[in-house]
Amino acid sequence: MRVVRIADGSSEGRPASLVIRAPRDPAREMTSTNSRPEVGEDLRVFCGIDWAERHHDIALIGQDGGLIAKRRINDGPDGFDELTAMLTAAGDSVEDSIPVAIETPRGLLVAALRATARPVFAINPMAVARYRERHSFARAKSDHADAMTLANILRTDSHAHRKMPADTDLAQAIAVLARAAQDAIWRRTRATLELRSLLREYYPGFLTAFARAGGSGVTNLAGSDARHVLALAPSPAAGTRISVARIAAALRRGGRKRGAHIRAAAIAQALHAPQLRQPPLIEQAMSRQALALLTTLNAECDNAEQLGQASIEAFRSHPDHTIITSFPGLGELTGARILGELGDDRARFTDARAVKAYAGSAPVTRASGRNTVIMRRQVKNNRLAAVGFVWAFATMARTGPPKDHYDQRRAHGDRHAAALRHLFNRMIGQLHHCLQTRRSYDPVKAFPERAPQPQPSPA
Repeated sequence: MRVVRIADGSSEGRPASLVIRAPRDPAREMTSTNSRPEVGEDLRVFCGIDWAERHHDIALIGQDGGLIAKRRINDGPDGFDELTAMLTAAGDSVEDSIPVAIETPRGLLVAALRATARPVFAINPMAVARYRERHSFARAKSDHADAMTLANILRTDSHAHRKMPADTDLAQAIAVLARAAQDAIWRRTRATLELRSLLREYYPGFLTAFARAGGSGVTNLAGSDARHVLALAPSPAAGTRISVARIAAALRRGGRKRGAHIRAAAIAQALHAPQLRQPPLIEQAMSRQALALLTTLNAECDNAEQLGQASIEAFRSHPDHTIITSFPGLGELTGARILGELGDDRARFTDARAVKAYAGSAPVTRASGRNTVIMRRQVKNNRLAAVGFVWAFATMARTGPPKDHYDQRRAHGDRHAAALRHLFNRMIGQLHHCLQTRRSYDPVKAFPERAPQPQPSPA
């Protein structure tokens, strides 16, 4: 070891810091990062890319961990051409492509790399941070060092990471539309809850007017009726003055074709009823805020409807449409979400257990000494887990083997969410089998223990 003095880049008057460095490796110093070394057929090369918004840092290393080349490229066609030239000079070919590791599965750079049919590994940034600590105890960080770390991950542990699937363009398009529709639904829910919270502060009569039957107190503000009436009467003062005819006309504009006058009379009665009021100026300010939230809610309702319809139309043209929709509880919209998350690369998952772990339906066992704990999986594909809950809930509502399986899990002691997750765990495995074998859903084979047994004929 040798001790050297380096300047810390600070202003004058501050002492220089002491850094202990390892001895230099003459073999590595002979390798120039600007010139291309001769790469033999027996030398494996790995590429790491530390991506950013405006530029990307590239690092190529060999099988021994030595740096072959490094460069910073821009986020454009010229930069990608430089990257391709670097890979070609390092021995890249169609038969033996150099694998690439990057910290994101999205972006134009990733799309261009996947178009070349080379193996691309999207490494979780948290995993990269743990790998970085193996080489730097001082927590030093730089873009070039991160690129080197990514390349070293492939060099040492490529078998422990999953490369990005080779999905078709249609499957990727369905994933984009299905995720956008799901995001719109989540934003619609958030806007609905914000509007409801505001109405509770100054306009509880409106929530009462559109409360669902049964006394549950749940109000569907995202419905067309509530949104059109709120646009006419955004405050209690306006609600007391609105007529039944105007409410009925608003309901018809919202799409109601039957019973508009009867429903309008019930709404008018609730809006005209006495209620606690805010001071006039505060009530007027809150009504303007409610109209602003209503504009956001209208936009998200339209987005959810349009994006959902677009994902359904794309899903109908996919070859897996018939198999996926043959399962009970899976409609076209939920089926599009399932396909968007699973993809159509049948070599992506080794078996059904991998699919269940990816979906978060398979439990996790933590054993240490005499203690063994089985708990639900926290690290998962949240989108697939969300649509899986909807799928299991829709399947459980119908009489049949899935409903019996759910009842059995409840009788076994599972709570509602755990029983639904167990049902989803079983059915996602069945879906994986049907997609691999190109067969539709068969309830007799899916639940053979619940199939009706043939009765012996009388002698």
